[in-house]
Amino acid sequence: MKVDNPSKHKIQQQQEEEEEEEEEAEQMCRTIVVASVVDLSSQPAPVVTGDEVTLIPPLNFSMVDNGIFRSGFPDSANFSFLQTLRLRSIIYLCPEPYPEANTEFLKSNGIKLFQFAIEGHKEPFVNIPEDMIREALKVLLDVRNHPVLIHCKRGKHRTGCLVGCLRKLQKWCLSSVFDEYQRFAAAKARVSDQRFMELFDISSLKHLPMSFSCLKK
Repeated sequence: MKVDNPSKHKIQQQQEEEEEEEEEAEQMCRTIVVASVVDLSSQPAPVVTGDEVTLIPPLNFSMVDNGIFRSGFPDSANFSFLQTLRLRSIIYLCPEPYPEANTEFLKSNGIKLFQFAIEGHKEPFVNIPEDMIREALKVLLDVRNHPVLIHCKRGKHRTGCLVGCLRKLQKWCLSSVFDEYQRFAAAKARVSDQRFMELFDISSLKHLPMSFSCLKK
């Protein structure tokens, strides 16, 4: 009479489970590699004029931190420059639809667009939606979206408010936050924007990881 060996069945079952896990891991690796290759190779070469590459940054362009940039609205003249940043994402802070040429540029370069429709009213009718800034910050803090470019129309008010709230999370003092805001807004600096940054509550965002610079100013 043949007696089944429970331990043998258990060993076979474990081997089958391990093989399935290895197959799933291999499949995941292939997917990740293919996605990476597509993202990197899909970026066309910069535009060449004569013997030189023309690189023109957008209006008010600046580096905010490692993997984070800010600017005014980029146009086709800036696309070659933006390609050098190897962007993964753009945070767009205006309600207007993204132009077709810009959308095509994003598609051809594998760049994801996050749009937060913040109206660009002038004082005294400025109303900055705190919930949108909070959601934009969550996108901004997620390093999976880096390198990322933040922009509005001129790269002054809406972009300045988002960056200012980021600086509060980075424990900058208010005078330094305002100095940076005013450097970009210049004569167009708004008291309402600075008041918004001063009162913005960062407590609900402190739990989010920040793997980039976090220096006090």
